Amino acid sequence: MRVTGRLLVGFLRSRYGVALALAVVVVGILATTSLLAPPRQDASTGPPVDPIPTVHPTVGDDGEKAPPAPRLAALPGASPPERVARTFAATWLTGPREPAGWRDRLRPMMTAGLAEKFADADPASVPATALGGAATVTALNEYLAEAAVPTRRGQLKLRLLADGGRWLVDAVDWEPT
Repeated sequence: MRVTGRLLVGFLRSRYGVALALAVVVVGILATTSLLAPPRQDASTGPPVDPIPTVHPTVGDDGEKAPPAPRLAALPGASPPERVARTFAATWLTGPREPAGWRDRLRPMMTAGLAEKFADADPASVPATALGGAATVTALNEYLAEAAVPTRRGQLKLRLLADGGRWLVDAVDWEPT
């Protein structure tokens, strides 16, 4: 009897004994909770408990309203952004192709930062030669706008900034068609 007791105690103290004891405890807990828990109802069977709410099609939107679109500042005596964008685009696309003269014609319509970036620009790199339609201007805030000027080969994108009481081009981008 002593030998059997020692073997049993030795087994229970080994890692196998500890694992067996833990397994018995886990099985006991699972069995107890499944016996004491109320029966589950399967949500996929039967009609919904509450009716599904519907809204009549003539009822307006009751969600949040979008904030109003920003309006561009009216700068007294200054050309509107649409005209500045169109004039800049026409100058960018046409006229003398000598680089220094081309940059000099664009400079009065640019911010100082853009003029620095254009210091080495060459009109030969301009991908289009003619305008294709009217400029569309989108206000980003009161003093910042984006203009899209269509050409026959793509779209000239301009960022306009109200600076010193007038609208100036602050960035130029090109989107080919």
